[in-house]
Amino acid sequence: MREQAKKMGVKSLRSEEAQKTSAECRLCKVALMTVTLWFVAWTPYFVINWGGMFNKPIVTPLFSIWGSVFAKANAVYNPIVYAISHPKYRAALEKKLPCLACSTEGRDGGSDAGSTATAQTSEKAESA
Repeated sequence: MREQAKKMGVKSLRSEEAQKTSAECRLCKVALMTVTLWFVAWTPYFVINWGGMFNKPIVTPLFSIWGSVFAKANAVYNPIVYAISHPKYRAALEKKLPCLACSTEGRDGGSDAGSTATAQTSEKAESA
């Protein structure tokens, strides 16, 4: 099937609808991760302040500062999630820091260069 597609000049064996669905799933994952991180970041801040309303001696200044810093660091978490979810960024990160194991091979939405290299490698292995 791959050879026939290659002869016909087809770049991808996946239909346009399947690619659109895959892109929507990736976008949904990023959105869910962003919302989850928001709740994880702001829940301690909420709990500390809620507890401080009813029992003021339990909340020390240092205790309240840590909750605030963690919550406001959410502004740093979002760009990290968006960057790591982008296939070209992952490919560049893999070249610079291979020890992070953020390989794009075998994933949907990997960079075109990576998927082409993988396809060429598998074709050479089949012909050998």
